[in-house]
Amino acid sequence: MNLLKLLHSKIIFLCQFLLIATLVIACHSTVINTPTNTNNNACIQNYNSNKDYFPNKVKITHARGLAVEYHKHYKVVTVKNPWQNAKTQFQYVLVQCGTPSPEGFKQAQVITVPINSIASLSTTHLPHLAKLGVVDKLIGVSNINQVNTPEVVERIKAGNITQVGNNSNVDIEKLLSLNPDLVTTFGTGNSQTDSYSKLTEAGLKVGINAEYMEDTPLGRSEWLKFTALFFNQEAKAEKIFNEIAQKYTQIAKKAQSVKNRPSVFVGFNFKGTWFMPGGNSYVAKYLADAGGNYLWSDDKSNGSLPLSFEVVLERAANADYWLNFSQAWRSVKDLISEDNRYADFKAVKTGNLYNNNGRVNANGGNDYWEGGISNPDIVLADLIKILHPEILPNHQLFYYRKLSK
Repeated sequence: MNLLKLLHSKIIFLCQFLLIATLVIACHSTVINTPTNTNNNACIQNYNSNKDYFPNKVKITHARGLAVEYHKHYKVVTVKNPWQNAKTQFQYVLVQCGTPSPEGFKQAQVITVPINSIASLSTTHLPHLAKLGVVDKLIGVSNINQVNTPEVVERIKAGNITQVGNNSNVDIEKLLSLNPDLVTTFGTGNSQTDSYSKLTEAGLKVGINAEYMEDTPLGRSEWLKFTALFFNQEAKAEKIFNEIAQKYTQIAKKAQSVKNRPSVFVGFNFKGTWFMPGGNSYVAKYLADAGGNYLWSDDKSNGSLPLSFEVVLERAANADYWLNFSQAWRSVKDLISEDNRYADFKAVKTGNLYNNNGRVNANGGNDYWEGGISNPDIVLADLIKILHPEILPNHQLFYYRKLSK
């Protein structure tokens, strides 16, 4: 009897020991990244610390504000210049699902990839999703009325996408109910209007896309790779962007040999100020590549120059072309009725007036500011067609249109 009691107590002790040992091991083991809202098919089932889980990598060639550093099971993405005069950078640690989260990144957001759902607070990000073939992952946009990307429009019509508000008036509760793996937005550095802090404080994963800070068309377009990194779609993004860059370069070469470079100015007088893009802006780069003589190319800034009407008229009175003016003007009559001084410009007299509102939906959403960012080769072809129609005789204007009389 005593022997049975002894055996029973030993068995109980052994069970308790094994239970404690199991708990101790569990507490000290590496945390594996397996969130419930990630597609299990993309998760690693048997983690191997020696394996490179990102065999396809992107190389950033034109975007100055974006960097990515690859490690075997995670990648570190840095947004170097999120807004004008920014004093901070943003870092994202993208960890392959089913692998351990790395240590030492307390200030960075750690996000499991590939993500399975996304909400976007800027229409410029939507063409990325279409090009990468992941529009089915999109569940929220800022304003459904502004969208032009056909694949996204179809999902909106089908009731698969929720409107969540724009950067300054984003509906946090609605976003929380959607619970996307990632929210993409942009920043201006204004804490009163930027949504980034409010979204992160609510516990959402937020990626700042700073494409608008790039001063070249290809630099802006390359932010396709930023979106691709969250989906592990590097191979597709590299192929797509390389094709765009190649087309852009080939078209630009055709315009560089022209002897005659027509003079060009852009913008319009808004409440007493004419905002003219600087000589190092992406607009100036477009016009240079299109074989134009941008009248403010001597300026070295990449932002906008606040000028008076008189200053612009003095320099641009005899300019050959006037581009990118008010979206509200549908005819030359509208232009002159806005301010009769516009009639003094030679470009108005000759009718060489072209605006980037050739593709505007019924609600006023302009595709130039959506698809145009992702398709700089088409925008450049439009500009060459305007300034040097003989170079691209078969090209039809896509984002631009001539202002009617």
